Amino acid sequence: MTIAEAPARLAAAADASLRWYPDGPYDLARTLSPLLRGTSDPSFSVQGSVIWHAFTTEEGPATVRLSPAGSTELEHRVDAQAWGPGAAAAIESVPRLLGAGDDWRAFDEPAFHATLPRMVREARRRSLALRLPSTGRMIDQLVPIILEQKVTVIEARRAYRYLVRRYGTPAPLAGTFTPPGLVLAPTTAQWLQVPSWEWHKAGVGPQRSATVMQALRSAVALERLAALPALEAAAKLQTIPGIGIWTAAEVVQRTHGCPDSISVGDYHLAAYVGAALTGRRTDDAGMLRLLAPWEGHRQRVVRMIQSSGFRKPTFGPRMTIQDHRRH
Repeated sequence: MTIAEAPARLAAAADASLRWYPDGPYDLARTLSPLLRGTSDPSFSVQGSVIWHAFTTEEGPATVRLSPAGSTELEHRVDAQAWGPGAAAAIESVPRLLGAGDDWRAFDEPAFHATLPRMVREARRRSLALRLPSTGRMIDQLVPIILEQKVTVIEARRAYRYLVRRYGTPAPLAGTFTPPGLVLAPTTAQWLQVPSWEWHKAGVGPQRSATVMQALRSAVALERLAALPALEAAAKLQTIPGIGIWTAAEVVQRTHGCPDSISVGDYHLAAYVGAALTGRRTDDAGMLRLLAPWEGHRQRVVRMIQSSGFRKPTFGPRMTIQDHRRH
């Protein structure tokens, strides 16, 4: 089979497919990057410009292949194919996943745009292809984000990878095209079966594992939050013990594509934003004051600062990686 024949063969073999046309330039990898828990996330496989993602829908599991395409610089599209019992539902969710509902028009309106720092304006000019994705799947995002509470990214991703590979299930097969090792993250029922010693073996402390279990017991209600406005969903998330403003913000940034939620309490973010906008470190309160003029778009501003390539000076000790498995 030649490279030219592959897309047609994939579309013909899929249980469901879609061709999505964004209303302008589009960058698939940058748009979906916040959803990957590192380069070894078992539920994703990145093969060049093509991204495979396995997840569970209300109708069952699905394997989805997403491929950017376009015959000219003026035509942008993403081809999606899905396999498995949840293929139709997965394909229905693809436009939202790809950021179809992410509207930057107010941000780009000239009067508003003129109020932005030069760094942000320049980054936006170079990032017109970036969208904020919306998965609409609360538990799928909530569990790995809880695992990231008050630990390093390395620790959290190692724990998530271990647990998904041990308690997840193989992704539905896409014929001979299926990437090796692609795994569905555990369902709520499967997460609830993880015993205390496996959390310990994964390096997850008792506070975080207890928070995960507490959230999973309200999974049905939590999944309904996907239908609410992002900030309302974030507020309701925080009624679960152990879920605070940082966790809720990180979740709705991904489940709702929220353009305004800020990860207050992040170990690095306030100092980073302060250094970028003023040249000086600041705390959470200072960060919120700096971002206040752009309320409604504060997450967009943060994403543009991150896209600018700015790196803040390093100060003080790094967070220590703790190994809970030794306790």
